[in-house]
Amino acid sequence: MSASIPASQRSKLSLYLDLIRFDRPAGWLVLVWPTLVALWVASKGFPGWHLLVVFVLGTVLMRSAGCTINDIADRDFDKHVKRTTQRPITSGQISVKEAAMVGLVLTLVAFGLVLSTRWEAVAWSVPAVLFTILYPFTKRFFAMPQAFLGIAFNFGIVIAFAAVTGEVNATAWTLWLANMFLVLAYDTEYAMVDRDDDLKIGMKTSAITLGRFDVAGVMGFFVLCWALIAWVLAPYQLGLPFWLGMAVAAAQIAWHFTLIRHRTREGCFVAFSKSHWIGASIFAGVALGFALK
Repeated sequence: MSASIPASQRSKLSLYLDLIRFDRPAGWLVLVWPTLVALWVASKGFPGWHLLVVFVLGTVLMRSAGCTINDIADRDFDKHVKRTTQRPITSGQISVKEAAMVGLVLTLVAFGLVLSTRWEAVAWSVPAVLFTILYPFTKRFFAMPQAFLGIAFNFGIVIAFAAVTGEVNATAWTLWLANMFLVLAYDTEYAMVDRDDDLKIGMKTSAITLGRFDVAGVMGFFVLCWALIAWVLAPYQLGLPFWLGMAVAAAQIAWHFTLIRHRTREGCFVAFSKSHWIGASIFAGVALGFALK
């Protein structure tokens, strides 16, 4: 809505909020639910208010910082994509230097939160920041940059286990892999929205690489995510709540097929914007399962 207001009439705060996608919480919700699943599994239940606050705020801050980095890297490409022409940097309303400072401040605050946990979590946060910075540039040469995005997004799972237990065990890495497939699924849906524009400007995405197998690929990624989570968490015996959560997630995956099968921009964007509910359903099942054990 704010994009329709002339630049001269907009405050810096309004522009900065646009820069970090403040009005689009779906972008951080897709990150926070898998992170909270990891936090609950590592803690075998409620992790305590300190860790909960650290990881929710840290996730929001790092997603916001990632948006600034992405927009700086893509500022010239975004001029040629219908959906992104009015982003603050691309439209010239915020300078690259300003955006970089916003991203730096957000990253430092997030890092300060991690410093209040174990040193192992702090150590894992360093590559998390590096992968966040590198991701936007992979779209120039890597056929499946969504996989690189998955690595960057998945560090919340690794850091959560490190913060609780001081190590990253096999369960953590299995959840990491499951969420990698989840990221591949929903970000391919997102890439399907911009496919025509991306082809014109030479951007590489999973939607372009998969071609006519894009819908099958998305559904396959969703199924692999679901199956891995069911397999790795079944031994925790979380009972009916967990399986109800998994059933709701499965129903949503089926709904996503109806949204993307015709490959319309509108359908694919709705699928992406609602994908965080899959993670929310799984987390609800995990949290209730531990609470009722």
